Amino acid sequence: MKVLVINCGSSSLKFQLIDSESEQCLAKGLCERIGIEGSMITYTPDGGEKEKTVTPMPDHTEAIRLVLEALTNPKTGVVRSLDEIGAVGHRVVHGGEKFAQSVIIDEEVMAAVEECNDLAPLHNPANLIGINACRKLMPSTPMAGVFDTAFHQTMPEEAYMYGLPYAYYQKYKIRRYGFHGTSHSYVSRRAAEVLGKPYEDLKIIVCHLGNGASVSAVKNGKCVDTSMGLTPLEGLIMGTRSGDIDPAIIEFLAHKEGKSIDEIMTVLNKKSGVLGLSDNLSSDFRDLEDGYHRGDENAVRTMKTFSYHVAKYIGAYTAAMNGVDVICFTAGVGENAPLVRNFVCEYLGYLGVELDQEANRKRGEDIVITVPGCRTTVMVIPTNEELAIARETVRLVG
Repeated sequence: MKVLVINCGSSSLKFQLIDSESEQCLAKGLCERIGIEGSMITYTPDGGEKEKTVTPMPDHTEAIRLVLEALTNPKTGVVRSLDEIGAVGHRVVHGGEKFAQSVIIDEEVMAAVEECNDLAPLHNPANLIGINACRKLMPSTPMAGVFDTAFHQTMPEEAYMYGLPYAYYQKYKIRRYGFHGTSHSYVSRRAAEVLGKPYEDLKIIVCHLGNGASVSAVKNGKCVDTSMGLTPLEGLIMGTRSGDIDPAIIEFLAHKEGKSIDEIMTVLNKKSGVLGLSDNLSSDFRDLEDGYHRGDENAVRTMKTFSYHVAKYIGAYTAAMNGVDVICFTAGVGENAPLVRNFVCEYLGYLGVELDQEANRKRGEDIVITVPGCRTTVMVIPTNEELAIARETVRLVG
């Protein structure tokens, strides 16, 4: 079966067409600036040249139409007709408590996702727009919703509750939900496969480190804790997000800077993280790593602080699971920043971690980066959320 995977943002749309039997990516691409002047589609067929086309995209329906047109193009397309696409898998950011697993999309599911819009106002409405656009253009093709939050729904109550009046949970479902669940699920399972050990017998910590970053504790195949919370703002320091802070800072800054709550939240989401900590040097870890090697004090401070916070979460989740067997690094920074991995692992001597520095320098492959015989295995596992979504879609569609 060929599965089209759609990841829809407010003004962008990423896609991949995957052959579920070979698990090969047949084509991939990105629609940018949807509804904005200068919109563009990038399309790359497997083994072919990347194509960039600037073309009007007033809405997501037009973006989906252009994607389908590219996939079926007589010259560079990878399918002869849309009939060859057996299913569509949609990434949906927030499923609240309603969805503990992926589901076939129907009207009831659409309504339930819409009810979660308040929990993810920047993401869920865009996800729904993408689903509706696909349903309009491919009405007879089955579609699945794969939720970022679903994998974390196995967390026990003591892990997901906040120290707030319980009435707020009852009325508004304010609790920890966690995100990047598709990645955490894929990486933890893949680690067990690479090690040749039963997934259900392992205690695994996954460090998904990118512009958005989160850590999860996976015990015997189930998530028992994760660093992101009600929203993706909680947890680690990220590209532009602050991560964990004293909540009183919001009131303090509002008074000192004469800003509204909305303005302070913009600071926390878009002007903080490694961008803010580095005094606006960069939100890109490649720039920060270059700065570190030059001895730039802003870069040094930022790299050290970021790594320290990752190490603290690893320690917390080791306690939550009463031990750890495997620690995985994944996503853009986790996979491609040996310096960050080295800094983090310097704190893990109590777990018997000793890095193999030659292995730690490698990129883009599943690899163990600790020396043989370490009590705790540290690995780099490249994530593949699109493949995970395709697998979930095939499982549901059959």
